[in-house]
Amino acid sequence: MNEPIVDALRDRLGDAKVQTGDALDERRFDYWVLSHLRDWRGEPMERPGVVACPESAADVQTIVRLAGETGTSLVPFGLGSGVCGGIQPDPSVILVDLGKMNRVREIDETNLLASFDAGLNGLEAEEAVAARGLTIGHWPQSIAISTVGGWVSTRAAGQFSTGYGNIEDIIYSIEAVLPNGDLVELGKAPRAAAGPDLRHLLLGAEGTMGIVTGVTLALRRQPEDRVYAAYYTPSLAAGFEVQRNIVQAGWLPPVMRQYDASEVARNFKDYTSEDRGLLLMVHEGPAARVAAEMETVYEIARKGGLEEAPPAVGPHWMEGRNHVPSWRQLFEGNLIVDTIEISAPWTRIEAIYEDATASLRELEAVKIASAHSSHVYRTGLNLYFTFVARHEDSADMEGTYLDCWRRVMEATTRHGGGLAHHHGIGRLRKPYLEQELGESGAALLRRVKQAVDPQALMNPGNLIPDA
Repeated sequence: MNEPIVDALRDRLGDAKVQTGDALDERRFDYWVLSHLRDWRGEPMERPGVVACPESAADVQTIVRLAGETGTSLVPFGLGSGVCGGIQPDPSVILVDLGKMNRVREIDETNLLASFDAGLNGLEAEEAVAARGLTIGHWPQSIAISTVGGWVSTRAAGQFSTGYGNIEDIIYSIEAVLPNGDLVELGKAPRAAAGPDLRHLLLGAEGTMGIVTGVTLALRRQPEDRVYAAYYTPSLAAGFEVQRNIVQAGWLPPVMRQYDASEVARNFKDYTSEDRGLLLMVHEGPAARVAAEMETVYEIARKGGLEEAPPAVGPHWMEGRNHVPSWRQLFEGNLIVDTIEISAPWTRIEAIYEDATASLRELEAVKIASAHSSHVYRTGLNLYFTFVARHEDSADMEGTYLDCWRRVMEATTRHGGGLAHHHGIGRLRKPYLEQELGESGAALLRRVKQAVDPQALMNPGNLIPDA
C-alpha cells in the first residue's frame, strides 16, 4: 500500500481507525473453503494494504472520497462469513471493516421497524428486538457470525424464510455510501411506486455498488405458539408434491425442510426409517392459526402417502442446526466438503436432483452426494446439495472441489434452474453468472456497474462477469 494513502487515512480518520501490521492477517479472506484450504496448505495469501475501521457513515464517506481521489480500490468487510470468495483483498486495496459500526439505532414498536448500523452482529440485532417481544424472523445459519449489512449485500435467506420471507422481503430501507462518496437512504414507506426500486442496486451487490452503512428492517411480533411436525417421505417426488400442495393452498409453515434418505441417515441417525426421506416443519404464529395449519397439513401429508415421524425430530434439528465442523477439522480428516444451493420450479427440481447427484457420484473421490430442500415458494423450491470428497493428498482437493461445483452448476443449467439461491456469487460462481443472466443480462449488469462505479474501485474482481 502506498504510504501516503495510509498517512492520509490517519489524517482524516485518526490513528485509532486505521490498522496495519498483524491486523491485516485477520482479514485476508472470508469463509470460502478454498481460501481456507490454501491457507491450511501454507500457500501465500495476500493481505489488504490497510484496514480502515469507520465508526459512522460520515467516516465511510471520508474513506470512499479518499479512495476516489487516489484511485484506490475498496473492499467492504462485515464479519467474513461469506462462503463464495467475495473477500480476496490484495496489498493495493483499503479494506473497510465495519465492525465498529454496531449500534442499534432505533426500535419502533408501533410501526414494527428496527434500524441498525450495518456492522451489527445479526444475533445481537435479533436479541435487541426480542427483548421487546419482537423478531426479525431472519435466521441464517450464520446469524451469530454475520452482520445485518452483510445480509443485504449477499441477498441472504434465513431458515424460517418460507413463512417470513428472505432479506428482500424484510428490508425496509437501506443507507449506503455510493462510490462517489454520496450518502443515500433508499426506502421510506411500506411500499413505493417511485420508479425502479433502487434498493436492489445494493441487495446482492456484494460490495460492488457501494458500502451499506445502515439498514431498517420490518419486524414481526414473537409468535404465540410453536409446534414441530415431521413426516417420512416414500420418495423425493412424494415429499415435493406434499410441499407444493401445502404452499399452493396458502399455508406457510416458516420452516419446511425435506431431506433425502442419505441426509436422514447422516443427520438424523436416531430417526432413520427404511431408507426413507424426511419432511420436517415448524409451525408458528397465533395459536389458532397454528392449530388449523397443523390439522390441514397433516391431511395433505396423509393423502400424499407420507407417514408421521417422531415429533422429537424438530427439536433435534433446532438444537443442532447451526453446529458444523470447521474447515480445518475436515481437511485434517482428508475431506473437502461444501454445500451448493440452487432453486427451480416444481416441474424441474427433481430432474436437477437426479442429474446433479448422479454426476457427483461419477467422481471416485466423492463419498457423499446428497441434498435437502429448505426454502419453499408457490412456484418452486430450492435444493441444498452436499458433497464430501476424500483425498489422501491435499494437493488433489481443490481440483475435485471445483469439478463438483461445475457438475452441479451444469446440471442445474441443463434443466432450467437458478444457479444461486442465497449464498451469492463471489468469485466461485462468477464464471457461471452469464449462464444465469444471459449474455444481454450480463452486459446490462456491467453497464450498471460502470454507471455507478466508473472507476471500478468497489470490491474489484468480485461478482461482475468479465466482458
